Amino acid sequence: MAEQPQQVSEQQVNELAQKVEEVILGEDGQPLSKKALKKREKELEKEKKKQERLAREAEERAAREAAEVDHGVDNYGRSAVNMSREKTETKWTALGELTAEMAGQLVHVQARVQGSRPVSGKMCFLVLREGVETAQAVLSVDADTVSKKMVKFATSIPNESIVSITAEVVKPDVPVESCTVGTVELRVRKVFVTSEVKVTLPFALEDAMHSEEACARDATLNRVGLDTRLNNRTMDLRTITNNAIFKIQAAVCQLFREYLTNEGATEIHTPKIISTASEGGSNVFKITYFKGAAYLAQSPQLYKQACIAADFGKVYEIAPVFRAEDSNTQRHLTEYVGLDLECSFREHYHEVMNMIGAMFVYIFKNLELRWARELEVVRRQYPSEPIKFDETPLRLEYKDAVALLRAHGEEMGDFDDMTTPQEKTLGRLVREKYGTDFYMLDKFPLAVRPFYTMPDPVDARYSNSYDFFLRGQEIMSGAQRVHDADMLKERIAAHEIPLESLEHYVRAFELGCPPHAGGGVGLERVVMFYLGINNIRQTSLFPRDPKRIDP
Repeated sequence: MAEQPQQVSEQQVNELAQKVEEVILGEDGQPLSKKALKKREKELEKEKKKQERLAREAEERAAREAAEVDHGVDNYGRSAVNMSREKTETKWTALGELTAEMAGQLVHVQARVQGSRPVSGKMCFLVLREGVETAQAVLSVDADTVSKKMVKFATSIPNESIVSITAEVVKPDVPVESCTVGTVELRVRKVFVTSEVKVTLPFALEDAMHSEEACARDATLNRVGLDTRLNNRTMDLRTITNNAIFKIQAAVCQLFREYLTNEGATEIHTPKIISTASEGGSNVFKITYFKGAAYLAQSPQLYKQACIAADFGKVYEIAPVFRAEDSNTQRHLTEYVGLDLECSFREHYHEVMNMIGAMFVYIFKNLELRWARELEVVRRQYPSEPIKFDETPLRLEYKDAVALLRAHGEEMGDFDDMTTPQEKTLGRLVREKYGTDFYMLDKFPLAVRPFYTMPDPVDARYSNSYDFFLRGQEIMSGAQRVHDADMLKERIAAHEIPLESLEHYVRAFELGCPPHAGGGVGLERVVMFYLGINNIRQTSLFPRDPKRIDP
């Protein structure tokens, strides 16, 4: 009779499993020897004692700190949410107002913490930022005001948090070259966080402020890509460079208004929802308008001309312009800010063209004079030479520009529209020959201009139209407009545009209209080319292009 297998109990299985688990394997997968096991036990005991010692020291340190009298306890902390509960007589000083002459004075500032650097448990530095200015602040433990806990608190403030600081202005032993305000630093007496960052920053702001030259010199510097910056535009706009760029953009608008207002022009505000394409083309955004359809205005062209027919004399507008062009170049947007103007004249459209030229000279001169600080900040990250221009802008005719390009080896017909590379080449040739970055190109071929452009009276193949160029690229397009109703109807028919779609427009000229001319300026382009920046998205606050509609 065969022998029956011995039954193994569940308890025996568990005991065996426990013994297997207790076997410690070496790197080779084999059980450790007794000698190796003893060595391991000693190492574990040593690590245990070390951790116990560290824990004991931390506990003792915490006890000592708790026992310490924090003489700075009232001088730091997190402020309650500002709900406008009270008004004080506090006089606040902007970082840009700090000067060496203020040494010894106590000031109150509000700024963002761009960065912090602890030197020891008793001292730390903060970099403060406000607008286009940065300044260094220092906390150092003393017997009366700044405690070690206060220094520890300051170093823990998250970057980009907003703080209110009371500090003494002091002269540093050497200028603080890393800050725009380098002749002074702030010796902090009080620091309170008024708005704290509570999320991880998408990038370090300093990384978004490196110049191309600095990155080329130091390969370890971090770069922030344009898409990352635009996807986090609110953060990106905090850089002192961007702050300066958009102050300059605002300045261009201010100077545009100043000049034209002084010339007697009236600022107007025209509709952006219209019933027909304002330029007579297909690059227009069609929208639903109740039970019908409408379009976003490609320009205020038809309405500013209507104002001339209404005897406004000279008009201008600063407003959005919409272009449904599927173009993803570095100089195109689907929505941009247009600086438009239209003026009646007495005898010749050059009266208006020359006035526009003088307007640009006024803008360029005043930017360098009144916004020198902002230009300095921008040029630190995006180096460029100030533009060259004459008091009386250079005027070239289109045929002369074609001849200049041909002499350089470019192939183009007399009436061909210039390509972007040809425009850039022309800009370089003009600078070499005439010593200017700014010029007016007059008498464009009629075939490349809109239907409302006045033909040249001598050669109808050309027109009374002009473009303005800066650093070899177009910043404004303009012309004398057709103001005679019968001639206008002929031009509409020549462009094969249904007359009924422009019925209200033509009606204004049937009522009689003075001769007039004008133009449209792209604000972002002016700022881009003036500052020598390579991508128009960097001079648009929240850019819109075929691939970007957020944020």
